[in-house]
Amino acid sequence: MDFLKKYMYPLFTGIAIFAALLVFSLNIPNNREANIIERTVFSALSPLLLPASWVSGFVKDIWDNYILLVDTNSENKQLREDIRSLNLRVLEGNEAVQAKQRLERLLDMKTSVKVPTIAATVIGEDVTSWFRTLIIDHGSSSGIREGMAVVSADGVVGQTVKVSSSTARVLLLTDHASGIAATIQRSRARGVVKGKGEMLCALEFTTREEDVKVGDTVITSGIGGIFLKGLPIGEVTMVKRGEYGIFQTVSIRPAVNLPHLEEVLVVLRGGYE
Repeated sequence: MDFLKKYMYPLFTGIAIFAALLVFSLNIPNNREANIIERTVFSALSPLLLPASWVSGFVKDIWDNYILLVDTNSENKQLREDIRSLNLRVLEGNEAVQAKQRLERLLDMKTSVKVPTIAATVIGEDVTSWFRTLIIDHGSSSGIREGMAVVSADGVVGQTVKVSSSTARVLLLTDHASGIAATIQRSRARGVVKGKGEMLCALEFTTREEDVKVGDTVITSGIGGIFLKGLPIGEVTMVKRGEYGIFQTVSIRPAVNLPHLEEVLVVLRGGYE
């Protein structure tokens, strides 16, 4: 009751104004001009209508901006998803291009090797302090036996040492147990390439009188029957002739980037049961 008494006049004034507006809006024909009473009422109500119109416009602007922000946020999320999808497609495209280039180079090596070969993919590795080996995805069911040469597009990788029906383990040329008969391509000096671990090799049993220089290319000599003659092994990086002894020390960097190797060729020749 106290509330009604206190706010009775403003309430009745508001109701009256609203009722007048409603009556006038319903009773004014579309094509008729307002009479003097109607004009007087509208003139009196104008100070109240303008603030109401401003408040209505302000609220409408806030609402429109809110809707715009919601839409913009949704668009940004969609754009981020589209960008991620495009980046993934670019990466997949780059990977496909690189794989194509590697396989083309491997095909060139396969063509140059005049004996049957089979392409295999590297599926595992063992680079402990004792062994340097890789695992490939083909085995005895594909005709692979232990003791077969394994090469890549860049040269010698190693030889198979353990073979199952579907996989084979490849002993890398950098393993301490590996030994490959080799020749210096320029001078025809001979020796045996032995693995030294840490992705390095050495040319051993080359006498002090043999002509070996840094930068020389080392190739397989074909002696021993496992590796075909003329396959790249690596490049001479250091030559040391001591004051004593009949041999010189020759360090070799393998031609094949063994840590990044993905595909190889197994030469289906020789081997042992």
